[in-house]
Amino acid sequence: MNFDRIKEKLNILADAAKYDVSCSSSGSKRQNKGKGLGDSSGMGICHSYTEDGRCVSLLKILLTNHCIFDCAYCITRKSNDIQRAAFKVQEVVDLTINFYRRNYIEGLFLSSGIFKSPDTTMERLVQVAKKLRLEENFNGYIHLKSIPGASDELMHEAGLYADRLSVNIEIPTREGLKLLAPDKDRKDFLQPMKKVKDEIIRHKSEKKIIKSTPKFAPAGQSTQMIVGATNETDAQVMYTAAYFYKKYQMKRVYYSGYIPVSYDPRLPSIGTDVPLLRENRLYQADWLMRFYGFSIEELLNKEHPNLDSDVDPKLGWALRNLHLFPVDVNKADKQMLARIPGLGMKSVYKILGARKYRNLNWEHLKKIGVALNRAKYFMVCNSKDWEKKDLSAMNIKSLILQNSSSKFRNTYNNQLNLFDKQDALIQY
Repeated sequence: MNFDRIKEKLNILADAAKYDVSCSSSGSKRQNKGKGLGDSSGMGICHSYTEDGRCVSLLKILLTNHCIFDCAYCITRKSNDIQRAAFKVQEVVDLTINFYRRNYIEGLFLSSGIFKSPDTTMERLVQVAKKLRLEENFNGYIHLKSIPGASDELMHEAGLYADRLSVNIEIPTREGLKLLAPDKDRKDFLQPMKKVKDEIIRHKSEKKIIKSTPKFAPAGQSTQMIVGATNETDAQVMYTAAYFYKKYQMKRVYYSGYIPVSYDPRLPSIGTDVPLLRENRLYQADWLMRFYGFSIEELLNKEHPNLDSDVDPKLGWALRNLHLFPVDVNKADKQMLARIPGLGMKSVYKILGARKYRNLNWEHLKKIGVALNRAKYFMVCNSKDWEKKDLSAMNIKSLILQNSSSKFRNTYNNQLNLFDKQDALIQY
């Protein structure tokens, strides 16, 4: 083995893989039995954080950065003049095992440019996972990228050896994909998604009858959208995400702020800021829809097609719906409590449990962990220490922002200055 060449390949293909953020392993329960290597049970991968606070990592690489497509937004597009490389199947297997033995990683995230054809590429990815499982007895986490256009047979085999499968839809809208990747067809993204969903359902159903039925992609499937490469609104992005959650039972939809990588009049110019704040807001909206009972129409609509930059989506919704507040924390139901800015679901459940024994006041809520710096404007409790003032949405926003800190604060400093000037004129 030429170690210098392997190192060179690793540098090239690990760097090319950094643009894919959909590499969480949440949901995998593959256990190590006997003397196998690794154990993905209860663990997250790719510098994710587990529930107990541990940070875990994986070997995240491309099989190759050669590609037959010329997508304008992709660093590995065929027209780009970059250094190319490709791993052999056995080289990826050896790297994974050697890195694992040295405790560098807990698993493998393997993607690839599409070379020759989708089936040829997918077959190589499956070979890697198969060798790790059957020849190396590796029980760590494996995440394989589903190649758009790959056959159902290959997708089925991939799910038998991988913990999670994912195919990135890349651009949120059909129009955007046609503009930036005219050689690609959206239906080629949807075919493997449907196959994986159907196989997961079938294997779970058969497992109830035949216990020896093998697991199929136990951590489910995920996808990723690039935001900021085209002019879609946040509403369009979230409607697309909701469609994939419902239609294909995605575990996660990831949002990746576009990083300018080419000079192209269809794309933001190189040097343009990556829309990290927008990416963050989309994740917050996604969380609200999945766990807090919000609908897209509540967060985004024709009059409000994009999320606020200066406040998070829940606070933005509350400020637009002040007629629903204040909420009495000693009487409100779970759904309404969850809509109070500053209350997470853990705090909601603590409130529901604690108020069975006594009426809660501000001191109790503070001990529970409620972020009172924002929640106090939207709730009342068993206390006379706080008298709700007749504040407008703009006043409340100003007060909250003045007492908040954020890594994105510089993004909306101008708005804060405007609020400060207006506040000077307000008499309480």
